[in-house]
Amino acid sequence: MNTVIAVDAMGGDHGPAVTVPACLDFLAADPAAHLLLVGLAEPLRRELARHRASENDRLQIVVATQVVGMDEDVRSAIRTKKDSSMRVAIDLVKEGRAQACVSAGNTGALMGTAKFVLKTLPGIERPAICAVLPTRSGQVYALDLGANADCTPEQLLQFAIMGSTLVAAVEGKARPTVGLLNIGSEEIKGNTVVKEAGELLKKSPLNFYGNVEGNDIYKGTTDVVVCDGFVGNVFLKTSEGLAKMMGDFLKEEYTRGVLSKLAAAVSYGVIKRFRRRLDHRRYNGAALLGLRGIVVKSHGSADRLAFRTALARAASEITHGVNDRIGQEITRLHELGLLAAKPAEAAKPADEAAA
Repeated sequence: MNTVIAVDAMGGDHGPAVTVPACLDFLAADPAAHLLLVGLAEPLRRELARHRASENDRLQIVVATQVVGMDEDVRSAIRTKKDSSMRVAIDLVKEGRAQACVSAGNTGALMGTAKFVLKTLPGIERPAICAVLPTRSGQVYALDLGANADCTPEQLLQFAIMGSTLVAAVEGKARPTVGLLNIGSEEIKGNTVVKEAGELLKKSPLNFYGNVEGNDIYKGTTDVVVCDGFVGNVFLKTSEGLAKMMGDFLKEEYTRGVLSKLAAAVSYGVIKRFRRRLDHRRYNGAALLGLRGIVVKSHGSADRLAFRTALARAASEITHGVNDRIGQEITRLHELGLLAAKPAEAAKPADEAAA
């Protein structure tokens, strides 16, 4: 199956210096892929020339005249940057010229613009950010990781359905287990929203494991972990900080003296495998689930390997028909009367008229 991905080539901390070579690597690894590089023409052509590459039938430049800054306000991005590389890439998905969009740009602007342009799937009130994290036994899909600071129980149920459907499609698991992140495993624990969400999940046809605690995430207790965006973003950033600290400590200890350096040389293979297991680049690319189109957010500081991973994640969602499967599952559960929220268009942003 051929896949067409629109790439916001100007987004992220490094822009074309990372996105262009990552795209070339991805095309070399996936012969069915086609990429639309969206951005300022001259920087993109200059970067392609630096890698002795040019436009062809699998790699085309789509010119955009603006760039959304990494610290730019969401409303400003929607109102004043209608020809930004981010906006044009998302527009290509809406127009059907691309099946997915990948960007390392401003997360808030990407989510806001994608929601404004693409709208949400029927029955989905809010899109959610879903990322893959390593565990002792494999990996876990966690959502929401920052899009929605406050959620209703019904929205947490919708997140669970989207996460479970994503895992079933991409990982091939018939009934992925779903855990609800809480301050304890007991049903009496948690605030009102989490307790009510737990009741909805128990009544749903999902394979609901029950409440899970923070230490369950990396044990791999469940295939999917659901929480609101505030909690999810805090645990994600804490995890990133902890992983970096462990890596720094390890480096410091192995370079402390001659004997330590000798020990490092002897255990080089072990260190290499350890770093690979914790290498965040291998898990880069968060799906913005619930939109009428596939959008993948790469980490802003992604390097060549990490951005290539995000492109591969988008291609996987396309080939596995993730969006169609989420839409079908939401519709099925509504028809069975198992979802309380009404199927409807996403609420329009307050500044939509201006956009």
